[in-house]
Amino acid sequence: MVNKWELFQKFLITQEEQIQVPDFIVNSIFIIIIAWLLAITYNKCGRSLSNRKTFSSNFILVGFATMLIISIVKSSLALSLGLVGALSIIRFRAAIKEPEELAYLFIVISMGLGLGANLRLITLVAFVIIVAIIWIRHFLGKPDYSNNLFLTIKDPENKADLSLMEELLSRHFKSYQLKRLDNNDRGTEMAFLLETAPVLVLDNFKKELQEKIPSASISLIDNKIF
Repeated sequence: MVNKWELFQKFLITQEEQIQVPDFIVNSIFIIIIAWLLAITYNKCGRSLSNRKTFSSNFILVGFATMLIISIVKSSLALSLGLVGALSIIRFRAAIKEPEELAYLFIVISMGLGLGANLRLITLVAFVIIVAIIWIRHFLGKPDYSNNLFLTIKDPENKADLSLMEELLSRHFKSYQLKRLDNNDRGTEMAFLLETAPVLVLDNFKKELQEKIPSASISLIDNKIF
């Protein structure tokens, strides 16, 4: 009867299968191209209010790192278990504030997983389908750019509230939309989409806001530039 402990040790031991350098180079080229194309797609079709160019610049690194990890651990259960232990120590605290950002990160990671497992065909087919869906949705969706000013208000003293902001915004802008509200012990942060307005209107709004809430700081960005 075969010793069960010996079988378990053989099961855990690192296999002799080595990473094939030509395959790794080909997969590296594929993940770089895929991440680059996905970044372009995100910059053109994304509706996130954050700086999409800055966020998408990390796609290549995330995709390549995922592919490298899977390429290393796929042949060994022991390395896989070690990876689980390592990730349990590392805590990721990325500021993902919109579902769209998380969706694109999952796409990048899944592409890295597929290429790391050397499943090129299914990975490329899936990528083409995903990108096609994104572009079709972009052209058919016809997003409204009448509200294209992205306003962020930060107040470390938590004096800003929605009722006050509604009063100020309705006085200076014809239309506005609340897109995000964060409130914690570090302060309050609000994000609005505003209708394009003359510089004088923006300046008057800024002065009135500073009179009402001296501790508040604002940031205005044209959302169409991303």
